Amino acid sequence: MDRTRIREMIKNLTQLDYSKMYMHDFLETWHKNDDEIAATFKVADILRGLREAGIAPRIFDSGLGISLFRDNSTRTRFSFASACNLLGLTVQDMDEGKSQIAHGETVRETANMVSFMAETIGIRDDMFIGKGNAYMREVSAALEEGYRVGVLEQRPTVVDLQCDIDHPTQCMADMLHIINYYGGVDKLKGKKIAMTWAYSPSYGKPLSVPQGVIGLMTRFGMDVTLAHPKGYDVMSAVESIAAENARASGCTYKRTHSMEDAFEGADIVYPKSWAPYAAMEKRSDLYTKGDQDGIKKLEKELLAQNTNFKKWECTEKLMKSTSKGQALYMHCLPADITGVSCKEGEVEASVFDRYRVPMYREASYKPYIIAAMILLARKADPADTLMRLLDSGAQRIK
Repeated sequence: MDRTRIREMIKNLTQLDYSKMYMHDFLETWHKNDDEIAATFKVADILRGLREAGIAPRIFDSGLGISLFRDNSTRTRFSFASACNLLGLTVQDMDEGKSQIAHGETVRETANMVSFMAETIGIRDDMFIGKGNAYMREVSAALEEGYRVGVLEQRPTVVDLQCDIDHPTQCMADMLHIINYYGGVDKLKGKKIAMTWAYSPSYGKPLSVPQGVIGLMTRFGMDVTLAHPKGYDVMSAVESIAAENARASGCTYKRTHSMEDAFEGADIVYPKSWAPYAAMEKRSDLYTKGDQDGIKKLEKELLAQNTNFKKWECTEKLMKSTSKGQALYMHCLPADITGVSCKEGEVEASVFDRYRVPMYREASYKPYIIAAMILLARKADPADTLMRLLDSGAQRIK
């Protein structure tokens, strides 16, 4: 990207009102207004442009970005590390097993003790319904109090790297991929996207990706269909948000129990397994009680239940039913690929292979999305900051 284009994008950024993002966390996307969402996309594209132009986008000369992952991760973990490094922060992983949490250290105490020189804390806590988002908000409240009473010189901002409700960094990256794939937000009106359940031989995958997709993509004038077998419901509160977004943007949101209906004429398909909401609630309750036998029993029940829906697979036949037979296939990765990573899974190997490069591009937006979230929260003058970076032309050492 040339500097003239970057300068134009920065000027366009000034037309948006994102002032309330300063010193605030980035949790669920539906708590950000349209300008704030647009600003996040714009800053992500600008940061990518600066890096591609060989200009160092370092807005910090020191400071920590703290990562706390309570679930396994590849893409999101490295995306957070890349984002922090891009902006000049050093990443410190917080391993709870090596901390004093096991000795009774409270969330309030931990949050303050790790934050004396921290600019941001990225948290992934997606395993248990009613727990992850609540934990992030508890950390946020502790940081706010620590800053207010003068314990912390700065108030680190929390970035939701996936919770039990939403996966904002993933869905924002997905959305920016769609925007750039089609050539702009103005090209999305009337596009049909199918967010569908797909069979997986594993148990207990979070609901936050499908919920994040329907909660965000209904804001862009696209007709969104959520498809899943009966009993694999997502949170009704998030569906209500999706329906309201659809009304406001002049599109439609609907639910179906037919993968075929969802794929018919779709421009974008997103086949992804998740666990039933009711089952995830039950699992959270069993973990709270420490009922290991109950957990094992539930796992067996859910794996058996999944096998009733092995036909929920993204196949070449289904892809032919999409718009012109050429829908954009998307996945947050890793996918369960039939005959490759498992015997039977979410997607046929030939479909996955054909879209491998676009999916890698989809994933490549996440570091820039996270970096944009951090920059907009840490700088009171993001546009001026970005323009100074561009004008200084400080070369990124390769």
